[in-house]
Amino acid sequence: MVKRARKKGAVPVLVPNIRSMSQIERAHEVGQMIGGRIRDQRKARRITLENLAKKTGFTRGYLSKIENSRKVPPIGSLARIAQALDLEIGLFFQTNGFDQADERVSLVRANERKHVSRGGSTFGYNYESVAHRKLHKHMEPFIFTYPANLSRDVWFEHEGEEIVFVLSGRVEFEAGGDRFILEPGDTLYLESEVPHRARSLGGEAKAFVVIFGHAH
Repeated sequence: MVKRARKKGAVPVLVPNIRSMSQIERAHEVGQMIGGRIRDQRKARRITLENLAKKTGFTRGYLSKIENSRKVPPIGSLARIAQALDLEIGLFFQTNGFDQADERVSLVRANERKHVSRGGSTFGYNYESVAHRKLHKHMEPFIFTYPANLSRDVWFEHEGEEIVFVLSGRVEFEAGGDRFILEPGDTLYLESEVPHRARSLGGEAKAFVVIFGHAH
C-alpha cells in the first residue's frame, strides 16, 4: 500500500461495558502479537526497517510503531507487509498450541475469533480473523465492521482479490472510481489492486470478507 492510508480517523470516545472491555483487551493482545511477529520475521530475514519501508511503501516510522504495538494496521496493510516478507497474513494471527495445527478441516467457534482493535490505528475498521487455525491457506476470511466516517485520503490497495458479502446494515463501497450501496445479502467481488474503501451508512454495518492470495 503506497500512501493509501495516510490519515487517522477520529477515535470514538466510549464508556465500554464488561463485554466490550474484554474485546478491547483481546484486541490489544492481538496487536502485540502482530507487531512481534512482523518484527521477528523481518529480523529472521535480515531485512532492515528501511528496506521493508521501500518494499511496502510505508514509512519507517509507521512500521516501527506497528512492530512496537503502537499501531494496529488494517488488513490491506498487513497483506502488503506479508507480501514483502513472503508470508501468509494468517501467520500474524497464529498463537501457540492448538492454533498451529495444520489440519485439512479446521474449526473456529464464534467465541474463538481473533479481534483486532477499532480506532485510528485501524482507520476505524473493526475486523476479526475467523480462520486463524488453518495454515498454508489461499484465502483469508474476516468479519468486518465498517466505520461511519473515513478521511477522504484513506484508500486501500494490495495484491490479490476479495469478496465482500454484507451481513447487516448498509455499506457505501468505493472502488475504481465507482460507488456502490450494498445491503444485507449483496456481494461485491473486486481485484484488490483497485484502490477501494468502504463505510457504513447509518448504524452498524458488518460484512464477511474473504481475501484471496497465494499460499507460501
